Amino acid sequence: MTKTSIQANVLKTARPYVGMMIAAGVAFGGALALSPGLAQAQTTNPEKHFDPKGNPPSMFTIELRKGVSATLPFDDKRDFEEAKKGFIAEPPYTKIMADAGNVAWDMGSYDWLLQGKDFPSLHPSLQRQAVLNMAYGLYEVLPGKIYQVRGFDLANITFIKGDTGWIVFDPLTAKETARAALAFINEKLGVRPVLAVVYSHSHVDHFGGVRGVVDEADVVSGKVKIIAPEGFMQAAIEENVFSGNAMSRRTQYSYAVLLPRDPFGHADQSIGKNVANGNVGLIAPTLLIKDDFQNVTIDGVQMVFQNTPDTEAPVEMNTWFPQFKAFWAAENITGTIHNVYTPRGAPVRNALNWSKQINVALYKFGQDAEVMFASHSWPRWGNARIQEVMRTQRDTYANLNNQSLHYANLGVTINEIQNVYKLPPSLWKQWPAHSYHGSEEHNSRGVINRFLGYWDGNPVNIAPLSPRDSAPLYVEMMGGSDKILAKGKELNDQGKYLEASEFAQPGNQPAKDMLADSFEQLGYQKESPTLRNIYLQGAYELRNGLPRGTPQRSTGPDMVRAMSTENWLDFIAISIDPRKADGMRFTINLVTPDNGEKYLVEMSNATLTNIQGEQAKSPDLTITLNRTDLNLVMMGRSSFDDLIKAGKATFAGDRKPFDQLRSLLVVFAPNFEIMPGTAATSSAARDAKAKEEPSPFQAPDLTDADGD
Repeated sequence: MTKTSIQANVLKTARPYVGMMIAAGVAFGGALALSPGLAQAQTTNPEKHFDPKGNPPSMFTIELRKGVSATLPFDDKRDFEEAKKGFIAEPPYTKIMADAGNVAWDMGSYDWLLQGKDFPSLHPSLQRQAVLNMAYGLYEVLPGKIYQVRGFDLANITFIKGDTGWIVFDPLTAKETARAALAFINEKLGVRPVLAVVYSHSHVDHFGGVRGVVDEADVVSGKVKIIAPEGFMQAAIEENVFSGNAMSRRTQYSYAVLLPRDPFGHADQSIGKNVANGNVGLIAPTLLIKDDFQNVTIDGVQMVFQNTPDTEAPVEMNTWFPQFKAFWAAENITGTIHNVYTPRGAPVRNALNWSKQINVALYKFGQDAEVMFASHSWPRWGNARIQEVMRTQRDTYANLNNQSLHYANLGVTINEIQNVYKLPPSLWKQWPAHSYHGSEEHNSRGVINRFLGYWDGNPVNIAPLSPRDSAPLYVEMMGGSDKILAKGKELNDQGKYLEASEFAQPGNQPAKDMLADSFEQLGYQKESPTLRNIYLQGAYELRNGLPRGTPQRSTGPDMVRAMSTENWLDFIAISIDPRKADGMRFTINLVTPDNGEKYLVEMSNATLTNIQGEQAKSPDLTITLNRTDLNLVMMGRSSFDDLIKAGKATFAGDRKPFDQLRSLLVVFAPNFEIMPGTAATSSAARDAKAKEEPSPFQAPDLTDADGD
């Protein structure tokens, strides 16, 4: 397909959405409190690169783009027809403000995508997906019964019309965006009470906005039911506890939350535009779905829940509506092949089981379904079309699993599979098989990692030197940095960007700039926005250094209350500096009378352990306080000493172990160096960082901000 025909396709398919995006500004403002002059998530001039050191696509990138375009099925326009079907109305605004005063959501920051232009810095398939995700407003999925509000957050919020009220599926990330969606549908279709909320799975963009659609008092009274798969609360919290800080830093790469929203920066997030930045809440479910298939009727609406654990999330469930012949696919079937390995960090998902659960749904419900809709993307109508999409995604996940392991059994390693595995041509010709949130490269490595781990079998890689130690040796053996830099430039000039990306030197800015140039072109060439974002964020940091400022916490009181005391103690154990702890020994009994819990906390061998339900007979210290008061410490709103002064906590015994423990704790912040030589080195910068550190006993940021 030529550039002209791509542009015509974008013009034609984008036209139904023109006029929806009128405002521009910061959509993820507040993700970091950045110093003036640094990149922030905002819209810039789409004709000009936001970075003075930035480059347009090279002739090699443009030629590659043309070649890829010729292989893509642009003649299949059904996705665009389905994405606009059922449109009822769009709101008169594109910004949704957070209660705290920042912009929680701004769909207008992506308005440049609707100009009908062909952007050479975007992979043609990604540009198509980015336009599809510009749907904004209220849509009818099934006349008189099922509606969705799209474009108010990363996910869709779905409203099922019962006899007297609404059943809400997946109430978005933030209270503010969910509240706006409920107000909008009530304005257009008439005010109805929310009688139930369904959390399809444990990612924050599917439950965080619950307080925008229901009052917790109505949940407690039984007036409103909250339904979720068994294990939901544990999964919603635990995935982010132990490595949450590292996840937050990596999310800056995979979601490019700090880059401007323009053709040279952030364009799309595969399953939506980006994540809302508002008030994240959580109300515990009142009905857990425990069986493989479980029937529930609410307000005259019959639902059959299908539990699908170990797929897109640790716990997840699809829903069949037999009265409507409608199938809700949660996030198991969307407009993209998803992450199997999530670059922000999470246990590798089970691609084979994912495929099998889609297959179960296909034969259990897909034979009769007349509409299939989900928590992201757009619905599909007609039984033949539904079965086609279900089979395509079933086969794609299975092929990814089977062929990656096929090659592994032939000796292909985790460090090679990304250059070997390719989607079969028959799947490449089908849009639902394309990997936007995921990618063939990182997902195939994820499959091997799940089954074989990180080691490739080469003895040198079982416990290798750190890059900071091995890199100088390579530089020396190759004749010095000048020779390597010259070779890197030669490779860049030949369009061999991946080969050129093998070299950078922390204190060598020309070398870092050269690597940034390679990363930038690689980002432009990627179909997956996840990979695009990673390369472009890396390029930005190589050129400009780490963004300065204090990351704002997204964890609210609901998330802290939902975190178990055991999880908090485990996180405290992770926070200990073992180099300072060696030789210390003490035992602490922790008692929280209001919930009847007791813990024995022990320091030995530079390791902190805990066990619930046990108490030391002769502890060095006993700490007693209610869990409701401990929450204040975990949120950073109070300290143990504050609570002692207020008479809300007691220390019995020797205080020394507590002070020792506090002295050992390292406060994590998601601003550590990823690209060598990008961190601030001045003493003033280090002092500023120290002043930004919160309480050492504060709980980690628990919000899964990328929703993937």
